[in-house]
Amino acid sequence: MIDFNTTLQSKNLLLRPLTLDDFNSLGKLTRDPGMWTYFTSDLSKPGELKIWLKRAVSDIHDKKRLAFAIIDQKTSGLIGSTSLGNISAKDKRIEIGWTWISKPYQGKGYNESSKYLLLQYCFEKCGFERVEFKTDVLHMAARKALSKMGITEEGILRSHTLMIGNRRRDTIFYAVLKEEWPEVKSKLNLIINP
Repeated sequence: MIDFNTTLQSKNLLLRPLTLDDFNSLGKLTRDPGMWTYFTSDLSKPGELKIWLKRAVSDIHDKKRLAFAIIDQKTSGLIGSTSLGNISAKDKRIEIGWTWISKPYQGKGYNESSKYLLLQYCFEKCGFERVEFKTDVLHMAARKALSKMGITEEGILRSHTLMIGNRRRDTIFYAVLKEEWPEVKSKLNLIINP
């Protein structure tokens, strides 16, 4: 199963568990309110960022969710966050989510690289049978990215999640099954290493 002290790395990024010491670095990345339209918290507000970070660190401690800092290997700078959560050991199922990357690093392969590392860890090290993703049905950039990676769209749960501004989100689910991982891995390799 999951090791909540896990650090994952590739040539361009490092994923390590978030700590409370990351608050100031995160605060510099989260100032743009426009980044949070499709997120459940407005992390441009320092108070909400603090609550979000405390919950992430608490979830790591309680072994509920493994929240990672995404670090650019070239600069050693923090550029975003992603998590493994909604873990069902009995069902061998887990979710990759809570992902955001700061604007200067968007569209540069960091999202795909982080997904590659997390999927590889889930399937090849932890033995999961299913890895889930979910996003706002309106978040077309996220949906296109998941589809481009070869991750299967499964369906929509209506009025599923409360978003910032009291909007109810229709949530679209995606997943990769263990037997699909080799094909998705191949697609991700082509995206990451063109």
